[in-house]
Amino acid sequence: FEIKEVAMKSVVICGSQRFKKEIEKFAQRLRKLGIPVVFEPNFERQRKTMLKKKEKERLLSESYRVRVPGMVYAHFQRIRQSDVCFIYNKNSYIGTNTDLELGFAHGQNMVIYALEPEKPVEEGGEICRDILITEIINTPDELAKRLI
Repeated sequence: FEIKEVAMKSVVICGSQRFKKEIEKFAQRLRKLGIPVVFEPNFERQRKTMLKKKEKERLLSESYRVRVPGMVYAHFQRIRQSDVCFIYNKNSYIGTNTDLELGFAHGQNMVIYALEPEKPVEEGGEICRDILITEIINTPDELAKRLI
């Protein structure tokens, strides 16, 4: 009788800066469940006052406009290093940068999960995102089961 070690898949979480604390909590739970590699967006370079503003307001800041492209590009590298992508789209919200990351993950032929389904078109939902998402998963515990 031989016991084989189970290789768990790595996961990258993509989501808006407005969900920073929720994403951190979600990632911490995945780690507690034994997921060895969990990549999160790096929002540390953002001032707390910026995190509270809407993207439209953030874009008025020149320093923000200078920092963000590098942050998104760095997250592309985390996506490349991962097996699975998880879109943290609370209230079905996916901002422009997360939209780019979603498309990039798809271009890497990754399995992509999301927290919530896309909104209906009548409510401003994007009709093309649903076809890229493999499954809706609402909790870190459910996601961990998919990473085994």
